[in-house]
Amino acid sequence: MTLAAWLQLEWYAQRRPSPALWLLLPLHILFVLISACRRLAYRCGILPTIRLPVPVIVVGNLVAGGVGKTPLVLWLVKELQRRGRRPGIVSRGYGGTAKSIRPVPSDSPVAEVGDEPLMLARRSGVPVWIGADRAAAGQALLATHAEVDILIADDGLQHYRLARDAEVVVFDGRGAGNGWRLPIGPLREPLCRLRQVTALVFNDGASERVQAAAPAVPQFDMNLLPGSFCRLGDPSCSCSVEAMKCKKLHALAGIGAPSRFFGTLKSLGLQFAEHPFPDHHVFTASDLDFGSESVLLMTEKDAVKCTGLTSCEAWVLPVIAQLPPQLADFLVEKIDGRQIA
Repeated sequence: MTLAAWLQLEWYAQRRPSPALWLLLPLHILFVLISACRRLAYRCGILPTIRLPVPVIVVGNLVAGGVGKTPLVLWLVKELQRRGRRPGIVSRGYGGTAKSIRPVPSDSPVAEVGDEPLMLARRSGVPVWIGADRAAAGQALLATHAEVDILIADDGLQHYRLARDAEVVVFDGRGAGNGWRLPIGPLREPLCRLRQVTALVFNDGASERVQAAAPAVPQFDMNLLPGSFCRLGDPSCSCSVEAMKCKKLHALAGIGAPSRFFGTLKSLGLQFAEHPFPDHHVFTASDLDFGSESVLLMTEKDAVKCTGLTSCEAWVLPVIAQLPPQLADFLVEKIDGRQIA
């Protein structure tokens, strides 16, 4: 088991840190001090904040790891378009090798731009730019796409260089874990930070602990609904769930919470061998080699990295975020006021 996997288990195993985690106390203190100094530097203007000419909505999380931000970003893009807006997306490009600010066309090499930005570019159909400096990435996007009138930052809640008009924070069913900051717990910032955000979104169930930390902040539930299986490398070819049930299935997932994907497959009545991988895992052909008679099942996020790695039958299961439209209405009302969060 890797250190990252062990930490994930420890963070969410119980409400309080286990004795083994106390060995990380010096690192925890250092992380808290550095984070506090950095936040103070932005508040005092020592570190500059860049204000873009269009409203910015940050979709982020308070905990380390994946919680379902990408499906929410895709949902938000569609809802904003229905309300007459023309959104663009900026992202860090985590996992990619690109060092400079750059656009993400739908045919970009995943090794350069990262899995999530490429998936966003292919699914959203709107301009997507990446860069460690999200403010600079946003400036570059707007300079190239004058039609864009609102930006969505995928992740970047702690990227305070980019001023924002609204912050949407996502939690999954694991909540805040033991409630401690990194590395003793999963939190990047304290739970009291939630009092300053615009909205909370709970993916797969609300956490009482998180709800209690920000009772005055509007809260919304999100469900991830499975779409139809499509063939890896050929999205036009689909397969029914019933046809899957007679196959020798292997499910792989290199996402923040692989158990969520496996749970979705089980809810469809499928039986399969589980193969969890670390988030943003770079797949190789050997990772996908379970025999010529095997059939692979994977997420969209993993699919952008697995095309061309296997000759056996492989299928991708997309998920679609379902949220109340009131969230989009609330955010539009908020950003029209142009109040910096």
